[in-house]
Amino acid sequence: MAHYGGGGRPEHLVASIPARLREDRPAVSFEFFPPKDDAAETQLWDAVRRLERVRPAFVSVTYGAGGTSQDRTVRVTGRIADETSLTPLAHLTCVGQSVADLRRVVGNYAASGVRNVLALRGDPPGDVGGTWTPHPDGLDHAEHLVRLVRGLGDFTVGVAAFPDVHPDSPDLDHDVEVLVRKADAGAQFAITQMVFDADTYLRLRDRVAARRDLPVTPGLMPVTNVRQIQRMSELMGTPLPPQVVARLEAVKDDPAAVRAVGVQIAVELGRRMLDEGAPGLHFITMNRSTATLEVHEALGL
Repeated sequence: MAHYGGGGRPEHLVASIPARLREDRPAVSFEFFPPKDDAAETQLWDAVRRLERVRPAFVSVTYGAGGTSQDRTVRVTGRIADETSLTPLAHLTCVGQSVADLRRVVGNYAASGVRNVLALRGDPPGDVGGTWTPHPDGLDHAEHLVRLVRGLGDFTVGVAAFPDVHPDSPDLDHDVEVLVRKADAGAQFAITQMVFDADTYLRLRDRVAARRDLPVTPGLMPVTNVRQIQRMSELMGTPLPPQVVARLEAVKDDPAAVRAVGVQIAVELGRRMLDEGAPGLHFITMNRSTATLEVHEALGL
């Protein structure tokens, strides 16, 4: 079996994400989406360069809905490692992948100096609400992917967490058990889906902390477009709390007001979770920097 060692790569490419999450200073991170075309790629790199200036702990590039756009994700993540001072966190899902495919993708990441991987089962291709069916030669659960990646070399592995309960999960107890199993498999940190209710994050964080030493960072997304956030909510299975919906609906016909309210909601959520001991904040940027930087500045990060 191929085994990808550390080598003599620059320090920023092998920075320890778990170590950053345990520092006194909150660990800020940013999430990008793979661009669909050249214009979107220009926008992405503009956001990357602007956000690079605030020295985040790490940045990640997702797969598209249903695990699509893998090639772009691998390419963009490699470019971030090669061309910036940022520590990249590579996304990897089980969707449509044999074990041999997964090993190959990990090898591609390793060749670019990427040592941090977010191991995800992923959503059913074509229909995020559909029935999950693994590749016949693939893996069925994220915990198995964690074990695979950890067995391939000197990788730090993170996983996803679901404060509002995973769409396929019967209840929070089950989600906590799944996170514990991921930690047992070798996961060293977790990042949640976007949070709009701080209490759900804190409940999950505390339940996991009672059983394992696993830093859980909340995902935070400044709302700038009501339709977009409704679509994201449906895709991620993250309900929007009535109080959040009411504040956005009250100004839905005024784009500038929607943006201002969205930023304020994100600031309030971020401040509450940091005050309650969150190890950091993981900003879902939608490949735009301005609103994220406003929240970052308002929080004094």
